[in-house]
Amino acid sequence: MHGTPHVVSDVMTHAVATVDRETSFKEIVRTMQDRKVSALPVVEGEGRVVGVVSEADLLPKEEFRDSDPDRYTQLRRLSDLAKAGALTAGELMTSPALTTPPDATLAQAARTMARARVKRLPVVDGSGTLRGVVSRADLLKVFLRDDEEMAEEVRREVVSYLFPPPSSSVWTEVRGGVVKLSGHVRDTSLVPVAARLARAVEGVVDVEFDLSGHERSS
Repeated sequence: MHGTPHVVSDVMTHAVATVDRETSFKEIVRTMQDRKVSALPVVEGEGRVVGVVSEADLLPKEEFRDSDPDRYTQLRRLSDLAKAGALTAGELMTSPALTTPPDATLAQAARTMARARVKRLPVVDGSGTLRGVVSRADLLKVFLRDDEEMAEEVRREVVSYLFPPPSSSVWTEVRGGVVKLSGHVRDTSLVPVAARLARAVEGVVDVEFDLSGHERSS
């Protein structure tokens, strides 16, 4: 099989807003609002990512602005108190940054985001230099693939591999991202395998079958 999953570099945003360690709290907020993002990579030198500052890093300042002094003894993390008094990106950022390489598959990037509960990841090369940012919305772009494009991939990578003619005769159709395989096959035990492989095709939403193990009588 020759199918290649889409990788992060295929969908990432290349033009990325960044801040450096000395960027002020107010400028961070302004940049987030202007660029409509919830987090910014913190870079130094030639673009090496040293951290990420997010809305969650900024909120402690507002949360504890009018708090009773006793409120500080109830903090869950001492880092919250430190960030409440922070003034620059270097003081606010989460470091080291959680990142992804450009050649990571979309599935790998999605798992990293889900496990860390983050909305976006800086994309860095082997030297840690920023190359882009990939967001949840970017990962969903794969579901905009053309139905016929996906159908052709399923025919090439699944049907011809598991159900080659003349012993099998399978028709492939994709509508709204849902793959439907119909016809007859020599070995019905391969149908669950076909389901797994078809679902692995980028952009596929679901898979349906109307397959029999023998030719139907006319």
